[in-house]
Amino acid sequence: MESTSQPMTAQESLDLITSMIRQAQRNVHQSSFYFLLWGWVVFLAHAGAYALLLLDYHRPYLVWLITIPAWIITVYRSRREGRTARSVSHLDHITWALWTGLGICIFTLIAFGYKINFQLNAVILLVCALPTSVSGVILRFRPLIWGGVCFWLCAIACFLLPAAWQHLVGLISIVSGYLVPGYLLRNKLKNV
Repeated sequence: MESTSQPMTAQESLDLITSMIRQAQRNVHQSSFYFLLWGWVVFLAHAGAYALLLLDYHRPYLVWLITIPAWIITVYRSRREGRTARSVSHLDHITWALWTGLGICIFTLIAFGYKINFQLNAVILLVCALPTSVSGVILRFRPLIWGGVCFWLCAIACFLLPAAWQHLVGLISIVSGYLVPGYLLRNKLKNV
């Protein structure tokens, strides 16, 4: 069988490379949105839970309900982006599967958290370490890789600390794992 496709011209090759670079830039911009959204939502939840614990409020976990709108925004925006994407790469599929897996793990932990007396901070931080660092590898962005390492180190610290202190460690992990990399990603796109 003979191939009927013609070799690309120099201009066609350049156009293809340019479009691939633009797609990569869009992916970076989209990633920064999610890291910043979840970074601020989880930051506020950890800070609120810590404050409620200090005030001896008997249900400090209720502050985590602020994550529900973030889930809705995430699902809505990712579906909209999926419909409007010109092309979806294999790495896009891997990233989607990785973060969807994180969501399923967190939902499972929340649903069955009563089995471990709702001592979830360390486990959730540990689970967040993997998709954060792998996303850094996929995007070739070291601050996310280091953010994943910070999640892992903070998870270890949470296993060793009382519940109230775990929220402060959670704040550190969110700032270093999501917020700083999220802002750096956003700025990286502006500078390209």
